[in-house]
Amino acid sequence: MVTSDSFFGGAPEVNASAPGRVNLLGEHTDYNDGYMLPVATPQRTTVALSRSNDGHFVFYSSTLDANVTFAPEGSAPSGFGSYIEGCIRLVEAEGVQVPPLRVWVSTDVPVGSGLSSSAALEVATLRALRQMLGFELDDVKLARIAQRAEIEFARVNCGIMDQMASSLADESNMLFIDARTLEHRLAPLPPDAEIIVIDSGIARKLAGSKYNERRAECEEASRKLGVTALRDVQDPASVETLPEPLRRRARHVVQENLRVLEAANGVSLERFGELMDASHFSLRDDYEVSIPELDELCALLRAQEGVVGARLTGAGFGGACVALCKAGYAQRAAEAALNEYNKNGRQGRLLIPVPHEGKENNESV
Repeated sequence: MVTSDSFFGGAPEVNASAPGRVNLLGEHTDYNDGYMLPVATPQRTTVALSRSNDGHFVFYSSTLDANVTFAPEGSAPSGFGSYIEGCIRLVEAEGVQVPPLRVWVSTDVPVGSGLSSSAALEVATLRALRQMLGFELDDVKLARIAQRAEIEFARVNCGIMDQMASSLADESNMLFIDARTLEHRLAPLPPDAEIIVIDSGIARKLAGSKYNERRAECEEASRKLGVTALRDVQDPASVETLPEPLRRRARHVVQENLRVLEAANGVSLERFGELMDASHFSLRDDYEVSIPELDELCALLRAQEGVVGARLTGAGFGGACVALCKAGYAQRAAEAALNEYNKNGRQGRLLIPVPHEGKENNESV
C-alpha cells in the first residue's frame, strides 16, 4: 500500500473529505420526487490532490491498492477512477481549467452496505477540486454535479439523496430533503437518540435490476393516477384503485413520504421508532425489496433493550439495517443483536457505533 506522502513525494497540495450517509426514513422516494431524512456517518472518504508532474492523470486508491493512469485526452476505466474522472470532466464543463492531477484516495466508508461510498468519493473529490482551483461552487450544486458524475460516468442511474446528504448533512442532525425542489434543512434527531447500523453481510446483488423495475412501476402508477410523480398524490386512498403490483408500490411511496414529513416536523423517540418499523414492513410487504436476513436482523435489533425501531436502509436485497435507540444503549444492543445474527456463520458487522477495536478495512475506494 502506498502512503500519501510517498505517492506525492511529500505533502499534497490539498486534502478534502466527505462522509457516507445512512437514511433514517424515506426509502425509494427520491426518484418519485419525494422526501428523505438521511444523516451523515462517522466514516469518511479522503481525497488528496496535487498537480501532476508528468502530464498524466494518476489516481490511486489506498483501500484497493489500485492505480489508474491516463492522458488528459483519455479516460479512466470503469471502477473507482470513473467516479473521479466524472467529477473532473463536469467541473471542466463548467468552464474551469483542470490540470493533470495526482489523486490519492482513502476511505473507511464500507462498500455495498447502503452507506453510499460512491457519493462520499464524489463529494470529497469535488471539495478538493474546489479548494485547489478556487472556483465557486455551492454545496447544492456540488451535490448535483456529483450525482451527474455517477449517472454519466459510472453509469449508475441514482437519485440525488446520497450526494445531497454527503455534501450537506452532519452526524448530529438529520437532513430533510425535498427531491423535487432540493429544499433542505437540518432537523434534530429526537432527544437522547442514538443510531445503530449493522451490515447484514449480504451483498445487494439484485438491487440494480430491481431498482430499475421498481422505478418503472412507479412511473406507470403515476401515469395511471394522472400525476407527475407519486409525491403529488393528494389522497392516499386513491392508490387502492391501481392494479397489482402498482397498488402496493405506490402505497409504499405515498405512505413513506407521509412518514418522513411527520418525523421531520419533530416527534418523540418512540414515535420515530414506530415510523421506522412501519417503513420496514412497507419495504418488505408493499415494495418487496427486503430479504429474510434483513427481516431477521431488524427483528433482533427491535428485541434489544433501548431499541425503539429498526428498518433496512438503502436499495434493499442486502446491505445494512439501521435502528434508533435510547442514548447509552447503542453499543450493547448492537453487539447483542449482531452476535445472535452471526451464530449461523453469517458475516454481519457493526458499522455504527464504530466498533471499539477501531474502524475496519473494507473493499471500497
